[in-house]
Amino acid sequence: SRHWRANGVKPHLVRGFKVSRDPRFVEKLEDIVGLYMSPPGHALVLCCDEKSQVQALDRTQPGLPLKKGRAATMTHDYKRNGTTTLFAALNVLDGSVIAQCEQQHRHTEWLKFLRKIDRETPKDKALHLIADNYATHKHPVVQEWLAKHPRIQMHFTPTSASWLNMVERFFRDITTERLRRGVFTSVPALVSAIDDYIAHHNTKPKPFIWTKSARDILQKVIRANSRLSAKQNATLH
Repeated sequence: SRHWRANGVKPHLVRGFKVSRDPRFVEKLEDIVGLYMSPPGHALVLCCDEKSQVQALDRTQPGLPLKKGRAATMTHDYKRNGTTTLFAALNVLDGSVIAQCEQQHRHTEWLKFLRKIDRETPKDKALHLIADNYATHKHPVVQEWLAKHPRIQMHFTPTSASWLNMVERFFRDITTERLRRGVFTSVPALVSAIDDYIAHHNTKPKPFIWTKSARDILQKVIRANSRLSAKQNATLH
């Protein structure tokens, strides 16, 4: 342990990564980063995704509140009271969120959410929606509806690259600030808490600022690929 500390070695820490194998990775990367850094005029860029299996968790015993000299406490075990799926669309321009909770996340619920986006955005603006490659987003019924609404253009993230979708940052925030330590005795209570959080967020929204260019990201991906190839070759030999 002394030698580890002296040399800055931390064997308990693990860094993870996953390199996308999408053959159109560069094309999709440049497309999405271009929307972030140089958004088109007279248009809105919305990052869309669903956070599925959001659990309504109730603790088996009441927690103790925060007080002087003691942190708030809660039991490690819980009672699960059902789940919901949160559909969210993050406006890249101002950080506001359009959201909707559903029991399932099939193409019918996704289409219902698309209609909500269509209703709640200015009709004179083109919409550029960023989403992942989940089959629900590309269902034939959804494609048929999109063909009838040409102002909506879909942009799909590369396979295994959901980190390109900025709505994931919002999902991180709502999880850490509201859901993780929450106590919910029912699904309606969970949905109400989510709605309240988003309503409060939208009173003073703050956008996430994308700073990395597509070239910078691509260089990192190339370095990761070269290191991975070197490790694989060393293992084979």
